[in-house]
Amino acid sequence: MGNRLNLTDNERRDVIRYLESGKPLPDKYRFLLFDTDKEVELLWNGKTDEVENTVLPFQAIEQIDEPRSEEKITVQGSLFDTSGRQIKGWSNKLIWGDNKLILSSLKNGPLRKQIEAEGGLKLIYIDPPFDVGADFSMNIEIGEESFTKKPSVIEEIAYRDTWGKGADSFIAMIYERLKLMHGLLADDGSIYVHSDYRVSAFMKLVLDEVFGREMIKNEIIWKYSGGRVGSRFFGRKHDTIFWYSKTNNWIFNADEVRDEYAEATKERFSHKIRNIRGSADFGEQELNPLGKFPEDVFDISIEAPSSNNRTGYPTQKPEPLLQKIIKASTNEGDLVADFFCGSGTTFAVAEKLSRKWIGSDLGRFSIHTTRKRMIGVQRELKKAGKDFRAFEILNIGKYEREKYLGGQSQQSNATG
Repeated sequence: MGNRLNLTDNERRDVIRYLESGKPLPDKYRFLLFDTDKEVELLWNGKTDEVENTVLPFQAIEQIDEPRSEEKITVQGSLFDTSGRQIKGWSNKLIWGDNKLILSSLKNGPLRKQIEAEGGLKLIYIDPPFDVGADFSMNIEIGEESFTKKPSVIEEIAYRDTWGKGADSFIAMIYERLKLMHGLLADDGSIYVHSDYRVSAFMKLVLDEVFGREMIKNEIIWKYSGGRVGSRFFGRKHDTIFWYSKTNNWIFNADEVRDEYAEATKERFSHKIRNIRGSADFGEQELNPLGKFPEDVFDISIEAPSSNNRTGYPTQKPEPLLQKIIKASTNEGDLVADFFCGSGTTFAVAEKLSRKWIGSDLGRFSIHTTRKRMIGVQRELKKAGKDFRAFEILNIGKYEREKYLGGQSQQSNATG
């Protein structure tokens, strides 16, 4: 055995000493003792290839078709009815609960067939909690008053599971969920994972392991105004978004998301066209009216405090950011998902762009915020004469309907 493993006498003595003392072997012995086909591998305490496979039943809490509850237009069905109508078929789905159990139940349960009947899951966008100081507490502003939303028992457990052992527990949390998401994605689907400087290195390695290094399409830099500045570090003015495809057959609608040419380019090109006017290749010299091919730096402002889209949710992302991602990697009618949905920006944008959606969050406040926002989107679309979809709020067997509804009445009183 020693000759086959090609260990030196000193290495053999070290292995025996570690085993006799009950200590873990250093990584170098793992590679010497066991065959591995991975050149680079991310390791953490408790790493396992096993993922959750529980299937829990989804329970409907509420079916929301808000515009239909408004007074019916008396000339409905006539040429003068310009209001939007509910689209039949798929109902969008907002699910309250632990996304590990939700993903497992979607991947292995009966709802999987519904998802595949809609063409499969074409896009997943997630913005997981990468602030190691976050504990699900948040300062909420309602009107001129503000209060601190304390974490529920479920959220406290989730925080402990996510950050209780520092980086190890965060990596274990995101790895298992990404494995489940990979299994749910359609073959031509994509995933966009939002991160920042605190966890982006870990995130990239986990994504490489789950999706394959060759499947990364872009490391997108989202450059924004605001952010942290200080006298002892460079101002932090960007986040990172990793885009991976599931296979080598992916959707990318470049013409839908072209970038605007710089003014200097427009001016220089205009001068060039004047100089070559009349030449045979004049047509090839024209600037594309849609703009230049899109680049991997998104210069998009954060949602302004005065914006009508502001929900009071502290980690809310701007709608133009999600518009670019959804337009680039899906087509109308495609199914989009977000399993850390926060204030529901992904769903609001998907609905406005005529995409179907499904997703979840663990926080009850997040679900209520998204519910209220999506009712507003339904009303907005109907008023504009655009069609809309009903959506349903679901939970899974582990979560109690009564607790959700109790929280909803409290939230209604708080926001009323």
